[in-house]
Amino acid sequence: SPPPPPNTSTRMSAPGRSIINNASRLKLLANTSTARAISSQSSSTAAAGRYLSYTRKNTSFCINTSVSAQQQKQPTLLARHGQIFARSLSDSTSGKSEQKEAKEASIEEDNAESKTEENAAEEEAEEKVEESKEAQLEKQVKDLKDQLLRSLAEQENTRRIAKRDVDTARNFAVTSFAKSLLDSSDNLSRALDAVPPEFRHDTENHPVLATLYEGIQMTDEGLTKAFAKNGLKKFGEVGEPFDPNKHEALFEYPDEKAEAGTIGQVMKTGFALNERVIRPAEVGVVKKP
Repeated sequence: SPPPPPNTSTRMSAPGRSIINNASRLKLLANTSTARAISSQSSSTAAAGRYLSYTRKNTSFCINTSVSAQQQKQPTLLARHGQIFARSLSDSTSGKSEQKEAKEASIEEDNAESKTEENAAEEEAEEKVEESKEAQLEKQVKDLKDQLLRSLAEQENTRRIAKRDVDTARNFAVTSFAKSLLDSSDNLSRALDAVPPEFRHDTENHPVLATLYEGIQMTDEGLTKAFAKNGLKKFGEVGEPFDPNKHEALFEYPDEKAEAGTIGQVMKTGFALNERVIRPAEVGVVKKP
């Protein structure tokens, strides 16, 4: 709007008027610049409106074009998505089936391993039981064998002892009887020794004495044969070495002709029944002079 007319009713000085004129000019310039700015703003607004309408048209066209393209491509995309979904579904199904199969296989392997372990444990237990049974049977066989050997040894010892007792009884059953006859044998020996050597065979001058000596000698020989038949033998003769197990030394005497430690005189004949001394011989032993 134009500036108001100056108040002419009031008179001003020259400087004041110049200031007012300058202010009015400045206002005029400001109003002009404002109008120009407004016109430029309106023109720019119109251009912006035109650009906006053009942009809207292009956008709608692009949208329509993209929608139509999308509508055209939608079956293909759906088919592709269906294929992808079917593939993923088949893959997931196959993966699940594979996982299931792998799980079942692992379970079967675990079951097989557990069964194998159980079978091995059962076999070990059976082997241990069999080994224990075998050990028990072996122990029983060993004990029975030991008992059998012991019983056989006892039977053999009993048989040997019985045999020895039987042999002893048979061999020495006549011991007491033989001892009772030893005095008779001694008496016969004394009777034979009582006859002088020069009359023993003198049948012309002393026929009775010679005949008596011959009869006593025959009796003594018959008794000696009977003793020998039953295992009873005489021992103890002059010149035998002295044996303390068989001889009983009554005295010792020196003799230059005989060997020291031998029997020089026999006082009583000894007897042994089956190599067992039942009476030692009473003798005199020769010693060194």
